[in-house]
Amino acid sequence: MSVSPSPFTDQPFFLLLCPSIKLFLTEQAKLLRFSVQDCRQSCEIALDLQMWGNDSIEDIWPDMSQLNVSGKARKQQVMNQLKSTWENLKSEQNYYPDNSSAPKISAAAIPQAIQKESLGLGRCPVASPRTLCCNLQTLDAVDNCGYGCSYCSIQSFFDGKQINFDKGFADKLKNLKLDPDKIYHIGTGQSSDSLMWGNSHGVLDAVIDFAHANPNVILELKTKSANVSHLVRSDTPKNILCTWSLSTPTLIRHEEHGTASLEKRLAAARQVADAGFIVGFHFHPIIHYDHWSEDYQAVVKQLTSQFGTSEVALISLGTLTYIKSVMREIRKKAIPSQILKMPLVDADGKLSYPDDIKLSMFKTVYNSFPESWKEQVFYYLCMENQRFWKPVFGYEHVSNDEFEMVMKSSYLAKINSAIKQSRGN
Repeated sequence: MSVSPSPFTDQPFFLLLCPSIKLFLTEQAKLLRFSVQDCRQSCEIALDLQMWGNDSIEDIWPDMSQLNVSGKARKQQVMNQLKSTWENLKSEQNYYPDNSSAPKISAAAIPQAIQKESLGLGRCPVASPRTLCCNLQTLDAVDNCGYGCSYCSIQSFFDGKQINFDKGFADKLKNLKLDPDKIYHIGTGQSSDSLMWGNSHGVLDAVIDFAHANPNVILELKTKSANVSHLVRSDTPKNILCTWSLSTPTLIRHEEHGTASLEKRLAAARQVADAGFIVGFHFHPIIHYDHWSEDYQAVVKQLTSQFGTSEVALISLGTLTYIKSVMREIRKKAIPSQILKMPLVDADGKLSYPDDIKLSMFKTVYNSFPESWKEQVFYYLCMENQRFWKPVFGYEHVSNDEFEMVMKSSYLAKINSAIKQSRGN
């Protein structure tokens, strides 16, 4: 006797569901004669609920005994109610019950050395003409990240867990010709974490030599690690700007798997600052959950108690912003996470929080800083629409070029002061 194929045969998310949910969906799909679109949508909802760790799709499934229609109309009513409940759940505040419930997830990575054809130097990969951008140039020192942050966009740029180091990276950097009369701001944290690999495959030696050879470059190394031992060696040039992405302890435990704790990140930054370097900090992404306000204010208090304004070049603010390919990759991991449990609206061609939530988060974090910090440290919104700047900071930049010019000027003033101080010592 032949067995009828599953209506979910072509749905990759279906394979990620627990057995009981697979059975339930299969039964409902046959009963209601689901279309391919219905199968796709129900799998997406079921997987989201499974990752969120609260209700299952069985728990929110409409009571069909209460429906007064049949056939296609009945199926449509079921799907409409299901999607409505799903959207309503996204608008509820996320809740992380306690730190002991955080999943223990290993972000497995397989490093390999390859010969790349060209140097990966370009513009920020998430730049958009519809958002205010600092015109950062990005340098792909390493391809792919070994950390397991649930929200990371890098996962959509590269395939699998393969980490690629370019065998010819150092030579390509040495042969890069830059205009000596131009100031460059180049970052290595867009294709991988800048410091988690240390000097593996000579990558840090290569960027340190590059910074030495090009004093007109502000070379930003962005990280969530505490791996700074190689960086703080005595001959590292001061035009290297080391910056840390900061999150609350709750989010680090639940959503930033494998990364250094907040305490370790701040301690590493303190070590770098003590070695005479200027540092910076990114509150990006700021994530909305219960107690988010108190938690982020506590992070700001820790930060400002451990650093002086003369040591810090920048504070950036930003939040979760998705393209659909990143959301697919997040779901493919199918790990416990509440990162997609959020109301999603159009945000300049991408998907993000509604404006009122964004403004509340940005204002709360910014206003947590002392006035002296607001006056003496460069603050900016990363890849957000210009309309948010004035309500948050009280000022705005009229263009990307002006934003870039003011940023570079501010960073250089801090770096030159650090260089002068180091020579005086």
